[in-house]
Amino acid sequence: MLDYLISFFGIFSSTQNQLLIMFASAFLSATILPGNSEITFTAFASQLIMSETSLFSHNIAILLFVATLGNSLGSLTTYFMARLIPPPHLTEKSKPSVKWALKYSQKYGVWVLLFSWLPIVGDLFSGIAGWLRFNFWQTVCFISLGKAIRYLILLWSISAFLG
Repeated sequence: MLDYLISFFGIFSSTQNQLLIMFASAFLSATILPGNSEITFTAFASQLIMSETSLFSHNIAILLFVATLGNSLGSLTTYFMARLIPPPHLTEKSKPSVKWALKYSQKYGVWVLLFSWLPIVGDLFSGIAGWLRFNFWQTVCFISLGKAIRYLILLWSISAFLG
């Protein structure tokens, strides 16, 4: 039994497996499915920070890239799914969070996608971007930039805590 547990948890120690787990967690977290990319990123980044001499080592940069890529592709999946839906027509029955996200998306345009990492409304921003047919390349840039900034702030917080 102990050998089984050691081999099971050994999966998480391999760098390649950690990157695969990070990608899957980040991707799923950015879709409408519940995810935990912040927890996964924190666990793996903490391990790397404690074992590396520099905050921005090669391994940490790869982890940051994989997390940003997975999270961005998850949001782009929501964007493309929303493009399949006809343009919006709000009714009295529309949820307040949808009305709020739509209002700010129409007001600020693609810039609102810098906040696509936020819980709950971030998925709405990505979906509304597809729904309103925002420019694809601008959408990619702003979603990716917002996700990268979030993970950089998280990385900085981890390093400050572990200090």
